[in-house]
Amino acid sequence: MGAVSSPSIRLSGPWDQARVQRFLAETRIPMQLAANTDTGFPIVLSLWFLAEEDELFAVVHRDARITKRLEADPRCAFEIAPDEPPYRGVRGQATARLESGGAAELLERLLERYLSSTDSSLGRFLLARADEELIVRLEPKWMASWDYSKRMEDALER
Repeated sequence: MGAVSSPSIRLSGPWDQARVQRFLAETRIPMQLAANTDTGFPIVLSLWFLAEEDELFAVVHRDARITKRLEADPRCAFEIAPDEPPYRGVRGQATARLESGGAAELLERLLERYLSSTDSSLGRFLLARADEELIVRLEPKWMASWDYSKRMEDALER
């Protein structure tokens, strides 16, 4: 599986491109995705994701509120970071595209990645309505990494 690697994506922070790719490939936590609303307040939700080539991929139901928001304004932001110390992660801004083709296959891959199987009540529920799902394709414009491992080292020893 490839990961985000495009030279057109501005990258800042302590991690080089290889480290960002490794983090995205190894991390099994949901991505936080923020989208603009018509009220001016952002909406944030958690989505399972895959990083491939120079894009991030997720799946959403076609009737989900986030679907309407991304259709109205494809500009969004994301963060992928665990909640436990040492704090580290990747965040950025992207443009989202919604696609109907291939959502079932991506959903299966996400279930395998996050649950290690499609054989669960959640897996069966999601796959039963796979024809109602859309792919969210994020094209990052910039990404920033952070890693407080060294800064927090002595605090974690207690």
